[in-house]
Amino acid sequence: MSKLIKGKCLCGDVKYEIENRFEQFYICHCEQCRKITGSAYASNLFGDPRRFNVICGLEKIKRFDHDVRGFTKAFCIVCGSGVPYLNTKGDSIVVPAGTLDGEPNFTQKNIIFHKEKANWSEQNEIDRYFDGFPF
Repeated sequence: MSKLIKGKCLCGDVKYEIENRFEQFYICHCEQCRKITGSAYASNLFGDPRRFNVICGLEKIKRFDHDVRGFTKAFCIVCGSGVPYLNTKGDSIVVPAGTLDGEPNFTQKNIIFHKEKANWSEQNEIDRYFDGFPF
């Protein structure tokens, strides 16, 4: 196995490691991914299930499978953070990119379901940037 990258949920009860070599990185703007994440899009990396290991907290992972487009959400039952899961085909581990503790190595990034993008995610306003809360 080549170099591993570790990740965890927000509370740290679920920890995992996976080979830091991802074939695909998908930024998905579809309605289902917006609902699953509560955000403008989902950021998911796809890794090799043979190179994935849950270090701790397996018993704290809950999985929800939705029939629309085969969507799945796995999450920590303590903090609600998304965590990696085996896709329905069983050939990839889907890793929410924000759960990684380091920088992922990936071959290709794709922006998918771009036509379903929420209009509010890129309005014609001038964005302001802050290093923390703006107060």
